[in-house]
Amino acid sequence: MSLTGALSSAISALSAQSQSLSMISDNIANTSTTGYKTTSAMFDDLVTASSNATSYASGGVTVSGRANITQQGLLAATSNATDVAIQGSGFFVVSSATSGGTTSYTRNGAFSTDNAGYLENNGSYLEGWRTDSDGNVVGNESASNLAAINTQVASTSGSATTKTTIAANLPSDAATGDTYTSSMTVYDSLGAANSMQITWTKTGTNEWSASVAKPTSTSDTTTATATSATAGTSGTIDIVFNTDGSLKSTSPSPATVTVSGWTDGAADSTITMNLGTAGGTDGLTQYASGETTPTVNVTSIDSDGLSYGKLSSIAIGKNGIVDATYSNGQTIAIYKIAVATFADPTGLSAASDGLYSATVTSGNAALQASGENGAGTIYGSELESSTTDTSSQFSSMISAQQAYSAASQVISTVSKMYDTLISAMR
Repeated sequence: MSLTGALSSAISALSAQSQSLSMISDNIANTSTTGYKTTSAMFDDLVTASSNATSYASGGVTVSGRANITQQGLLAATSNATDVAIQGSGFFVVSSATSGGTTSYTRNGAFSTDNAGYLENNGSYLEGWRTDSDGNVVGNESASNLAAINTQVASTSGSATTKTTIAANLPSDAATGDTYTSSMTVYDSLGAANSMQITWTKTGTNEWSASVAKPTSTSDTTTATATSATAGTSGTIDIVFNTDGSLKSTSPSPATVTVSGWTDGAADSTITMNLGTAGGTDGLTQYASGETTPTVNVTSIDSDGLSYGKLSSIAIGKNGIVDATYSNGQTIAIYKIAVATFADPTGLSAASDGLYSATVTSGNAALQASGENGAGTIYGSELESSTTDTSSQFSSMISAQQAYSAASQVISTVSKMYDTLISAMR
C-alpha cells in the first residue's frame, strides 16, 4: 500500500504542478493585456483516513486557481480620449448589446466609438446614466436607468440666448429726445444667429429708455426673423441715473426682452438684460461724452447662447463624465459612467476578454458614481496595466519545474522498487 500511495501521491503532484505551470503560462501570456488580473496556484494537501500514529498512507496534493481580481494594476496614460481606468475598487458595467444584452463587468477600459456612436470594447458596450448638460443624472442612479453610452445622443448643439450683460455709457450731454442705436447678437433655440437693434432715447434729465427692434438674420440684415420683439412689458425699459453718473434703477427690474414668432420655428425667447448694479458703474453709466456730437460708447455686450454646431469630439473626465464637444466650441456632459462594486469581488466568474459575471458568492452589483461610497475613481485617457510581474512568474515557474522533476523522480524510484519486489518473488 505504501508504494501504491507514493505512486499516487507523485502522480497528483505531476498533475498539480502541470496546472500551476498552465496558470503561470497564462499570466505571462497576458503581460500586456489591459486590466488583466493574475491567477495564483493554491496547493492543498490530501490526507487519507487510514493514516495513524503507526502507519502512514500518502494522500497527495490538489491545486486550485485563485484569481487576484482585487489587485490594482498601474494606470498608464494614453492618447485616446475614450480610454478609461479605475483607481480603486469596482468594475465598468458593460452589455453584450446596445439594448437588452447580457450584463457583465470589466476592468478593461479600452473603449472606442463604433460607427453607430456607441462606446464599445470587443463587442461589449459601456453603460452609464444619461445626464443633463451640467452633468446631473436624469432620473436616478439605478440599474434600471443604465443605458449603453451613445455619443451621438446629441450630435448637434445650439442654445438660445437667455441673458445679456451690457456695459455702455449714455452721454449726459445729449439733448432730450436724442436717440442712439447699438446692436447685439441673439441666438434662437435652433442656434441661428440674429442681430437685434437697441434704441436708446433720452427722455429727461438723468432719464433714458431702451426699446428693441425685430431681430434680423446676420446674413440678411433687411429681413426680420421674428414677428415681435418687446423690451419690458410696455415696449420700453426705463432707465434712471444718479447725479454722479451711476445707475439708479431700471424698470422693470430685472429688465427683459421678449422675442416671439421666430420664422425658423424656434421657441419664443426671453432674455434677461443685466444693465448694471444700482448705485454702481459696472453696467450702464451716464457721463459727458466730451464730443461735439454725443454718442453712446458701448464697452461690451456679453450674451450666452450658441450657434449651431456639430459633434467634433468625445472625452471622459476624472469623475466619469462623458463630455461632448461641438464645432461651435460648446462642451456639454451627456453621460455619467457607473462603477459596480461587489461584497466579494473574488467570487466573480471570469470569462474571455476580461469580462466577469456576478455569482451567488460575489453577490449582486451595487452601482455607484465615480469615487463615491467606496467605489474607485474613474480616470479618462488612462488604462489599467496587467498585474503580471514577469520576474515573480519566472520564479514560480522554476519552482513548479523543480517540483515536477522531483515528483517524476519519485515515480522512477517507485518503479525500481516495484522491480526489486517482483525480482524477489521469482
